[in-house]
Amino acid sequence: MNVPLVPFVRVLRGRAVLAHTDALRSVYTDAFCAPPWNEDEERAAEFAERLPRDARRPGFTAALAFVGRSVVGFAGGWTTLPPFPADRCYPQAAAGLGARRTNDWLCGAFEVDELAVRPDAQGSGLAGRLLEAVTALAPEGRSWLLTSVQAPRAMAFYHRQGWIQATHPSPDGKGVVVFLGPRHPARGLVPQPL
Repeated sequence: MNVPLVPFVRVLRGRAVLAHTDALRSVYTDAFCAPPWNEDEERAAEFAERLPRDARRPGFTAALAFVGRSVVGFAGGWTTLPPFPADRCYPQAAAGLGARRTNDWLCGAFEVDELAVRPDAQGSGLAGRLLEAVTALAPEGRSWLLTSVQAPRAMAFYHRQGWIQATHPSPDGKGVVVFLGPRHPARGLVPQPL
């Protein structure tokens, strides 16, 4: 009888992750080529190109899941420094929270930027293990992330992991949602939708 191998998770800091760039790009492609993300090789190439820059960010941490020597999933992020970024999807997050909450809740907190698991490892609990590993040392438990309102499976996953939705854009929209981690001290201050 073949017993499936349980992936082991290894946490890396800073530039140590760069030794695995090709594997991370492959996992990224496998995880994000399907709906609702529908990303292509160009987006995977952009991810790989920005990885060396991201690995130099303060607090950069990555959790990689291995089966043998193969990477089957990863999570990564860094400390969000003030002033709050104004590129990518950050302006939508800031608009949803307002300037004061954005500064108080997100600046200085650990931002989960990516979480990806190969399709054949999805549904195994691995994504939750990666998320926990990458946020374990978040300053004062303060971790946060963004996801798309058009990704109901991702949103449901974060809710199941104990993350709390801090912004509530229209479900029919194309906005992003801010989630605060399970140990974030501002969890009790999050306004609930009507």
